[in-house]
Amino acid sequence: MSPTRARLALLALALGGFSIGSTEFVAMGLLPEIARDLLPDLSVGDPEASIGRAGWLITAYALGVVVGAPTIAAASARFPRKAVLVGLGIAFTLGTVASALAPTFELVVAARFAAGLPHGAYFGVAALVAAEILGPKKRGQAVAYVLVGLTIASVIGVPLITYLGQQSGWRVAYLAVAGLFALTTVALMAVIPVSAANPNATIRRELGAFRRPAVWAALLTASLGFGGFFAVYSYVSPLATEVTGTSSSFVPIVLAVLGVGTTIGILGGGRLADRLGAVRAIFWLFGGLALSLVVLGLTAESVMGLLVGVFLVGAAAQGLAPAIQTRLMDVAGDSQTLAAAVNHSALNIGNSLGALLGGMTIAAGFGYLSPTWLGLILVVPGTLFALVGWWITRRAAVPVPA
Repeated sequence: MSPTRARLALLALALGGFSIGSTEFVAMGLLPEIARDLLPDLSVGDPEASIGRAGWLITAYALGVVVGAPTIAAASARFPRKAVLVGLGIAFTLGTVASALAPTFELVVAARFAAGLPHGAYFGVAALVAAEILGPKKRGQAVAYVLVGLTIASVIGVPLITYLGQQSGWRVAYLAVAGLFALTTVALMAVIPVSAANPNATIRRELGAFRRPAVWAALLTASLGFGGFFAVYSYVSPLATEVTGTSSSFVPIVLAVLGVGTTIGILGGGRLADRLGAVRAIFWLFGGLALSLVVLGLTAESVMGLLVGVFLVGAAAQGLAPAIQTRLMDVAGDSQTLAAAVNHSALNIGNSLGALLGGMTIAAGFGYLSPTWLGLILVVPGTLFALVGWWITRRAAVPVPA
């Protein structure tokens, strides 16, 4: 493959990540608007409860990822990867259109679940394609290049689409995201190299990863650790307006700053995983996430404290993503497609858990800052499971990078 074709292929894969980031995170900046439109009576009577319930849209999408990543990845492992990516792009487009057009809250929740199903499989297959392009010594960077589209969406896509949704309605915002998915599908068809099918990649072989205790430890590390990040991210809009006292028009700026942090973090996390090894990188990044949550919790009442805090939280949390995915690929044996995809199930369990528990703390009257302290609590079991995974591989004397 020529260098130009390789760069275009990586760009197309990152565009898919950009589109997924836009559809996954746009609800977080539009929860008040969604609540007022879909839950009008509750919004008038109890605004905090209505925003907490609107957070179910985030939870539903995350649950779709959890269900879809292992099932679609395992079932599609034997098919050519380009065909799988194109099919997933079409599914994303249709699911996002359904999210925009569904008339009731319940149907929107169902559409968000359906839209989340292809998420993990896309990132898993895309990571393997990127690793083939860059070579085995740059797996962490390959994962990061695919995921960076997700974080750039936080910098550019989510703030712009949030602004569009605030001005023209949240349904228009989702239709714009559907257009991004259609563009992604065309790009994948045009530049991703054709690869042969792998008849040996059976569902049984892929699911064999779940027989490995170190795989479960890595998944629990991601689920609990990322719950801390998503507890903050899910409710960053009311955090900015109710705790810091900014206007709603300032929310896209907060999201952009957070997105810059995630972009820097994910690229740095990929390089850190390649340089130090996945396990050491995970420990360093969990320490950074805990410290950043403390900074945000203590300083969020000021505008500068809010911006610095969300930047640091985004950088530390998203740095974990390529490190944990590399760790999963290290311990999964032959089940590489599943390992690369199921990381996103784990991350979205964290998304679901953070959104759900954060919404519960707000609805219980603990205030809009409470999800930040909840996030700090969730970092603790995440770190403990990383230690468990390290101990399992050391005890088994498996030659896995530390």
